[in-house]
Amino acid sequence: MSATGRPKCEYRSAQHEGHPMNARKKNDGPELAPATISEADGVRYLHLGTPWVQGAMRIRKSLALELEYIQRMMVWMLLRPAEELSHGHAVQLGLGAAAITRFCHSTLRMRCTAVELNPSVIDACRLWFHLPADSPRFSVLEMNASDFVADASRIESAQALCVDLYDHDAASPVLDSEDFYRDCHRVLADGGVMSVNLFGRDASFERSASRVAAAFGEAQVWSLRPTKEGNTVVVALKHSAMPDRATLAARADNIERRFKLPAKKWLRMIRPLALSVASSSTAEPRDPSA
Repeated sequence: MSATGRPKCEYRSAQHEGHPMNARKKNDGPELAPATISEADGVRYLHLGTPWVQGAMRIRKSLALELEYIQRMMVWMLLRPAEELSHGHAVQLGLGAAAITRFCHSTLRMRCTAVELNPSVIDACRLWFHLPADSPRFSVLEMNASDFVADASRIESAQALCVDLYDHDAASPVLDSEDFYRDCHRVLADGGVMSVNLFGRDASFERSASRVAAAFGEAQVWSLRPTKEGNTVVVALKHSAMPDRATLAARADNIERRFKLPAKKWLRMIRPLALSVASSSTAEPRDPSA
């Protein structure tokens, strides 16, 4: 699950005839908030019973990545060779409105696994957000993301790992320990890339980013500038050096031409994690082109 700003619209229960989506408990754990839906200006939003947006889909362009931070979560594409973008296994921890899942499955044509604890979110995505049916190339697992990454059978099984784990309060990631990020590191194959949505600034960002750095090594971790809503995407590489600027520029051009994502914009705002942490508590002028 994800978190970003609040749209100016009414929201309603995400239910369908014969498919009530009530709050449920999972494995005797805390009650999980029910999914709710809102629509405004041709965009459908997913919530968890509050105005906080957990995901979005433009109804007439369901494969497009509507939210800016979701687009930025795809920055891992810059760090993979162009010829490998449509190969390998992409894993999403936290389904949200299934935007990244739809893109990786239907546009990149990758093998995909989505992991989501809240069954009401899975139901909502099936009914309202064009979540693909399970197939040999795609599966949705209703389970805790921490159990998924801790499973020894999944070691070195993914080339791309997108982590976006927020509950209805959207206060901090529900899984954010150094041990969790070390398990994420183990799930990636060599040369694999993890992107993480960190919602919030200052101390919250520094704490989460430092745990990612402890798991991957600080030199392996980079970040983008925060969106205006406060989402900062951190990207971490496993056993792979950051490509030089010429290589990144060529990849960005390829991504923009083939997939219509603003990769050149990502390239202008990506920076080593140490610089991001140093400036996270200090306002800085925004690049108008970013």
